[in-house]
Amino acid sequence: MQAPIVIIGSGFAAYQLVKTLRRMDATTPIQIFTADDGAEYNKPDLSHVFTRKQTAQDLVVKTAAEFAQEHQVELFTHTPVENIDIDTQQITAGGCHYSYAKLVFATGANAFVPPMGGNATQQVMTLNSLTEYQDAEVRLSNAQRILVIGGGLIGVEIAMDLASSGKTVTIVEPNSRLLASLLPEFIALPLEKQLLEQGVQLALDTTITEINHTTDGVMASLSNGQFIGADSVISAAGLRANTKLAQAGGIKVNRGISVDGTLQTSANNVYALGDCAEIQGQMMPFLQPIVLSANALAKSLLGEPAELRLPAMMVKVKTPSYPIQLAGQVNQAVSWNVQFSTNGIIAKAEDEHQHLLGFVVTGEQVTQAFPMLRELSLASQA
Repeated sequence: MQAPIVIIGSGFAAYQLVKTLRRMDATTPIQIFTADDGAEYNKPDLSHVFTRKQTAQDLVVKTAAEFAQEHQVELFTHTPVENIDIDTQQITAGGCHYSYAKLVFATGANAFVPPMGGNATQQVMTLNSLTEYQDAEVRLSNAQRILVIGGGLIGVEIAMDLASSGKTVTIVEPNSRLLASLLPEFIALPLEKQLLEQGVQLALDTTITEINHTTDGVMASLSNGQFIGADSVISAAGLRANTKLAQAGGIKVNRGISVDGTLQTSANNVYALGDCAEIQGQMMPFLQPIVLSANALAKSLLGEPAELRLPAMMVKVKTPSYPIQLAGQVNQAVSWNVQFSTNGIIAKAEDEHQHLLGFVVTGEQVTQAFPMLRELSLASQA
């Protein structure tokens, strides 16, 4: 009997890989092991659940059984993998041993909760998966005052969605501006203005030191001496790759599971993709690199080794009242060529020779994103 391709995880990366494999090969056996219920859903929709008034069930595209039947895979739900043996090419799950021909880690990442004191730290919730949203949706539906920890991509998207649905929202961010690792200040400031106009309060340059219970919710103590009352607290302070299982199995791990250009780990016949993978030293927690990774990895798993090649890729900030799209190496800009208008901003990041490195477009100017992406692709080939 042919040993299967075994995939650990059932998120976007895992299921994108399965779909790609099945487009190329209908018969190779595939087993999937997941700690949750294995439902297929569109993770980016978690940033819009409040304004759309969606429940966790509304986000389900296919149940685990439906996905397994459609793609002819063996899907083990609520079955976390306990350990792997790269010498015998076996995993252990639910106390049973399973052999693999090829093993893929698609274990994703967990939302990071910053360390803090107080007697209400267990009340801090995260919204990095359908399961987490399902656990939190009743509390969030009943909450009026919500504190969001983190002013990065996910924190800003969630905060705007909450505010648009009528909640009172405060963002606590240790940097002096929002999206500090992603956007230049002249882009971030109009975004902050838009959030303020929507009623979102910003507590920048500060952190939460304690969260304690009160008679009507919780009280957050900030490092700047400020106090903020809330009904619910969401941490959106970044992601930490799920690497413990790989590391325990003797696989090289850095910030993520280290893989080469073919997405192979330090172990023979073991691969990784998605939020858990560190691809040639880079973490890439966005959808497009996952799709491209799945395309390349599927070929390798089916015996045609393929190198992952990443073009200039777009990142969309899902903030409907102030849309932002960017691409390229904007953080390496030596100078900016910027056009301001009442319809938005077009900003080109340039090197010391005025060569295009990347761009950011906002507002109605996001219509220029794809023409500029083509321009960036041509510039990178020059």
